[in-house]
Amino acid sequence: MFIKWLEKIQLTIGVLFLLVFFITVIIQVVTRYIGVSAIWTGEVATYSFIWSVFMGASVMLNKREHFKFDLLLNKLQGKSKKTLYLINDLILLLFTFALFYFGIIVSESFWNFTWVSLPQMKMGYVWISVPIMGGTMVIYTLAHMIRNVRNFSKREVIE
Repeated sequence: MFIKWLEKIQLTIGVLFLLVFFITVIIQVVTRYIGVSAIWTGEVATYSFIWSVFMGASVMLNKREHFKFDLLLNKLQGKSKKTLYLINDLILLLFTFALFYFGIIVSESFWNFTWVSLPQMKMGYVWISVPIMGGTMVIYTLAHMIRNVRNFSKREVIE
């Protein structure tokens, strides 16, 4: 239940930032067409796109629709397939924990840097998306691993 709730929140945040990206790009095109340059639109579009991609990547990991090589997974069955899923999830857990940990360090390091076009905005608001993505990926991966360990003796594989 918690996982579905977290996924829904991340998906909503991702969609909202994608909407901000789209609207900002439209504003940028219109203002350039009429001869006025809104310099803030480039940064807002870039940073909102970063947020939408990172939130979407985390949700895709939870749904197991992210990039993967599944040639070996498709050939295996039973416990060997479940074991490979657990090994993959363990590797993914290490990677996502590193994203979380180093994302916190980077966010703290760059928190007080400011945007070029909007100096009242801090870069920390952009960088905080990395540990949020990494942390939720850790949660999703742990949930996958727990579910697969619980169902290890059952016949089907939980993807």
